[in-house]
Amino acid sequence: MKIAILIPAYNEVDNIKNTLKNIDFNMGDIIVVDDGSTDNTGEIAKQEGVTVLRHPYNMGKGRAHRTGFKYISNNSSYDYLIAMDADGQHSPEEILLFEERINENKEDLIIGTRKLSLKDMPLLRYFTNFTTSFFVSLLCGKRVKDSQSGFRAIRTEVVKKVPLSTSRFQTESELTIKAARLGYKIGFLSIKTIYQKNGVSYIHPLKDTIRFILLAISSFWW
Repeated sequence: MKIAILIPAYNEVDNIKNTLKNIDFNMGDIIVVDDGSTDNTGEIAKQEGVTVLRHPYNMGKGRAHRTGFKYISNNSSYDYLIAMDADGQHSPEEILLFEERINENKEDLIIGTRKLSLKDMPLLRYFTNFTTSFFVSLLCGKRVKDSQSGFRAIRTEVVKKVPLSTSRFQTESELTIKAARLGYKIGFLSIKTIYQKNGVSYIHPLKDTIRFILLAISSFWW
């Protein structure tokens, strides 16, 4: 089984090198999508010997995912992709857990789920995650844990067959809802909850909440 590891990155010069160094290259081919960074994120990733795809300007995490999905889909040798964030919030060692889960259950979409707790997560992040997970569950017709998790394994067939139209943080929810409605098997894998003390979040509470609401409304016409 051949796996691609997809990492969208925007201005992650302080984290991208450590993230890549902690990934065992035997786990899969690593593809970094530099989403129009204004620092040296892309250059550093390239120095680490991974494939780097570049956006000319910042287009959003969802668009970065879609660029990676297209690249991986066009390479027919990949069976699965594992998406993870570049900012150190995901433990590279847990990639092996996803690979083991793939081999055991052959699920089409495996979402890494963090423990949703006010003790472990910032208040705003907890609230938005709880709310979006609730509504994504309703729209999917099944309970979805941690809908905002960027650490997930996806069968390549899913990104080939599921049409995506969003470009920001709602894209992960869009993929989940559409995959569920097309009958793809969705599973969940417990992962660590890691938040960097000095980390920068690019989620805009108001704008991204409005984007999610529009996504939820539009889903009734899919």
